[in-house]
Amino acid sequence: MQPPRERSEVRPRAGWMVMGKRGRPSALDVCRVLAVFLSLFPSVSLQCKILKCNSEFWASTSISGPEEEFCTALRAYNSCVRRTARTCRGDLAYHSAQHGIEDLMTQHNCSKEGPTSQPRARTPLPPPPPPLLPDSQERSDGPEVCQYERSLPRNTAPPNYTHCGFFGDPHLRTFGDEFQTCKVEGAWPLIHNKYLSVQVTNTPVVPGSLATATSKLTIIFKNFQECVDQKMYHAETDELPAAFADGSKNGGDRHGANTLRVVEKVPGQHVEIQARYIGTTIVVRQVGRYLTFAVRMPEEVVNSVEEGDNQDLYLCLHGCPANQRIDFRNFKARAAEAQIASRTRSSTAAHGFTYQSAKVKCKERLPVEDLYFQSCVFDLLSSGDINFTMAAYYAFEDVKVLHSNSNRHHIFEKDAFINNAAQRVKDFHSLLFLNVLAVLLWIECCTVHL
Repeated sequence: MQPPRERSEVRPRAGWMVMGKRGRPSALDVCRVLAVFLSLFPSVSLQCKILKCNSEFWASTSISGPEEEFCTALRAYNSCVRRTARTCRGDLAYHSAQHGIEDLMTQHNCSKEGPTSQPRARTPLPPPPPPLLPDSQERSDGPEVCQYERSLPRNTAPPNYTHCGFFGDPHLRTFGDEFQTCKVEGAWPLIHNKYLSVQVTNTPVVPGSLATATSKLTIIFKNFQECVDQKMYHAETDELPAAFADGSKNGGDRHGANTLRVVEKVPGQHVEIQARYIGTTIVVRQVGRYLTFAVRMPEEVVNSVEEGDNQDLYLCLHGCPANQRIDFRNFKARAAEAQIASRTRSSTAAHGFTYQSAKVKCKERLPVEDLYFQSCVFDLLSSGDINFTMAAYYAFEDVKVLHSNSNRHHIFEKDAFINNAAQRVKDFHSLLFLNVLAVLLWIECCTVHL
């Protein structure tokens, strides 16, 4: 496989958190990024009152207003944040606010000394979002750097597109086509690279069960040259917006803004985000009470790791940690045993499905007994929620549209077993190497002392 091509023009400026001076964040950026943290870490709002500080600053600030008024609001914001130090220390949103305030004070030459009285809150009407251009007007979407395939060097091989999906209780298909069922309760990152970050929050489906499902999803598209401004998309159960968090439907005011846009396919159920400047398509759905996520992304973009980031925890790249995985085969064996026991008692499973009845139900939508079918059976047995049948069905429908290799649409249990076995062999070899190295060092040390 050829090494990923470097796009020399790519110099993204904003990161996931407002820290340091690389991105030169605006006050609007600070509030948006804090909103992400607060949505991903809801415990912040229980004891840590950073939410109150953030909302007051947001209500009283206009970046285009008088400089002294902005500095006054910023000092008031700083005082509010400092008052939360005892309950918020160690909280990511709190520390992000601290760094963001310092950077904004430097940018706007604000003195730390001065009035801190809160200006009266004002709620100006937001400007109407810029109109979307139809695909036929793609030529007006900016320079070639804003069209991914056009920006690649001439006479090079077409980009290799990869796919990641996350759905159900939840089930994960990684960029490497590994299929896993995971616990991963709480906030977990799916993707993080130079261009965008994706994070999900999973909540228990049934009290006391290991099964969880996605109730929140946050995507941050980082600003990219003359193409797009930084944009955030946030969805929750029963709230699948047809726009970014700021109300716009495209990438902002830059020349290539229409290479990033939100397209509502089915109101409240199906949204597609097209990021043509990085060759990426994202599909977000709400099925029943929970969200599903699917993405098509060039391998070059997948591997565009930020400096110093080892990518270990990003699920789409490396899968779920070993201690968060649920073994399908063990689950199936227990389900079969439970079915035999239920026959002797003339009863059904705890959630209304036996193993056999779950298979029959899943067959209606998923006739091939691949891992999408198995995931449907798992979800029905673990939750009893019939909507998970459709979650598995739509996840596979998204694969057919987004996965570049039609021969890899279906993944079967033997494929997953081979992938997991290969990973175990790799881990064993790494552990063996470390043990041999430790023994050699011990022998060397003893030799020196003798």
